[in-house]
Amino acid sequence: MDQLALLLVLLLGAVVTVPLGERLRLPPPVLMTLVGIALALLPFVPDVQIPPDFILPLLLPPLLYAAVQRTSWRQFAANKRPIFLLAVALVFVTTAAAAWVANSIVPGLPIAAAVALGALVAPPDPVAATAVAGSLGLPRRLVSILEGEGLFNDVTAIVLYHVAIAAAVSGTFSWPEAVGTLVLSAVVAVAVGLALGWLSNHLMSLLGDATLQIGLTLLVPFASYVLAEELLGSGVLAVLTTALYLAEHTADADDVMGRLAGNAFWQIVDTLVTGVAFGLIGLELHNAVSAAAGREFQLLGWGAAVVGVVVGVRLMYLLPATWLAKRMHTLRDYDEDIPLGWRETVVMWWAGMRGVASVALALAIPLRTDSGEPFPGREEIIYIAFAVIVTTLVFQGLTLPWLVRRLGVRADADAERELEHSLAVRAARAARRRLREIEDVEDLPEDISERLQRGAFDIGARISPDIVDDERREWFTKRADRVRTVQRVQRDMMSAARHEVLSARNEPGVDPEVVDRVLRHLDVRSMR
Repeated sequence: MDQLALLLVLLLGAVVTVPLGERLRLPPPVLMTLVGIALALLPFVPDVQIPPDFILPLLLPPLLYAAVQRTSWRQFAANKRPIFLLAVALVFVTTAAAAWVANSIVPGLPIAAAVALGALVAPPDPVAATAVAGSLGLPRRLVSILEGEGLFNDVTAIVLYHVAIAAAVSGTFSWPEAVGTLVLSAVVAVAVGLALGWLSNHLMSLLGDATLQIGLTLLVPFASYVLAEELLGSGVLAVLTTALYLAEHTADADDVMGRLAGNAFWQIVDTLVTGVAFGLIGLELHNAVSAAAGREFQLLGWGAAVVGVVVGVRLMYLLPATWLAKRMHTLRDYDEDIPLGWRETVVMWWAGMRGVASVALALAIPLRTDSGEPFPGREEIIYIAFAVIVTTLVFQGLTLPWLVRRLGVRADADAERELEHSLAVRAARAARRRLREIEDVEDLPEDISERLQRGAFDIGARISPDIVDDERREWFTKRADRVRTVQRVQRDMMSAARHEVLSARNEPGVDPEVVDRVLRHLDVRSMR
C-alpha cells in the first residue's frame, strides 16, 4: 500500500464513521482515531510521510473555517470572559503545570523543551470538542463555551510553543522578547485576517456565480494562514478573523442557491478533513511507540504523570473559574453563557480532548538545535504528547456520552422551542408586512391577495404549528395534508420530467451541455 492508497482509505473511513458513529452514539473523530491505530498495526500499511511543517497549514485552515460557520462573532463577544478564562488563562496554567512535572521527572529535559511539551498538550482540540458536543445534545451554552475555547486556545498555545522552541534551539530566552512576540503575533494576525476578509468580501460580489464563490472560500483560509505565518503572525488567529468577518458581511438572505451549496460543500470538507486528521493521529501513534522501543514502561510512567496533570489541572481550574463566572454573572448581570451546576462543569472538564494541533506541534519539533546538537528530549516529548492525545481523545471521547447520560445533562428543549416559536412568528409577520406594502402600490386581484395572505400565515405555521389556536391548527393540518398530497404528485411529475431529460443524454446528436442546463432548471424548480 502506497501513500495515495492510504489517503484514500482514510477518506473512505471519514465517510463511513459518520453513520457508524450515529448508530454507536460515539463521536466520529474518536472512531477515526481507532481506525488509524488499527491501520498502523497492519504490516503492509506504510508509515506516514507527510512533512510535519505541512500538517498544520494543510489541516487547520479548513477545519477552523468550517467550525466558524456554525457560530458568530456576537456569540464570541457575549462570552469573552469565559472564553478568555479557558482559551488563554487555562492554557497558561496547563502549560506551566505540565512543564514543571515534565522537567522534574524526565532526566536531562531542559525547561524550554518542557515548556514546549506543556504548550502542545495544553489546548483541547476545537474539532473534537465541537464534534462531540454537537452529537450529544448538550445545552447550547456549553457548546458555545467549548467552541469558543477550542477555536481560540490554539492561538495562545501555538505562540507559547514557538517561543519555547526558539529558546530551546538557540539556548537563550528573554521575557520582553516573548511578550513582544505574543503581541506582535496577535496584531499581525488580526490585521491580515481583516484585510483578507475585506478583500474576499469584495471579490464575492464581483464573482457572482455560487460555484466560484465557494471555490474562493476554499482558498481564503489557506491564504490567510500562510500569509500571517510569513509575516510572523498567528495563522490560526488570522483564519478565525477572516472567517468571522466573512460570516458577518457576506450573508445574503436571498442567495438561496449559494447558501445551500456552500453549506453542503463545507460539510463535505469538514467531514473528509476531520477524518484524515484524526486518522493520522492513530497512524502516527505507531511511530511514537516504535521510537520508545526498549524503555516502554519508563516512558509510559512519564506519559501517565503528564496525562494526570493535564486532566487534573483542567478540573481544578474549572471549579473555581465556574464559581467566579457565576459570581460575576450574578453581581454584574453579565449576559454570557456559563455552566449551571457541577454536572455541567464536569461535562466541560471531560470534554477537554487533545487532537490535531497537538499532533502537528509534536511532530514539528526540530531535529537539532543551532549548535548542531540533537534537540533535547525530542523522542520523549513526542511519546508523552501522544500519550496525552490518545488518552484524552480515545478514553474521554468514548466515555463522554456515558457520562453525559449518567449526569443527565441535556439541552433545554423548552427554550429551543420557545425561540423557534418566536422566530416563526417574526417570519410570518415580516411576510405579511411586506405583502401589505406591495398591496399599497399594486392592485392585486382579491383571490390572489387571499392566497398570498394564507401563504404568509403558512410561513410561520410550517415552522412552528404552535403559533395557531386549536381550531385553526386543525384547519391548517387538513390543509397541510392536501398540500403534501399536491407536493407528492408534483415530485413524481418532476421526477418523470428529469428522467426523460436525463435519458436524452445518451441519444445521438444531443448536446450534453444543453441537457445539463435543462436538468439544472428542473432541479432548481424541484427545490423551490
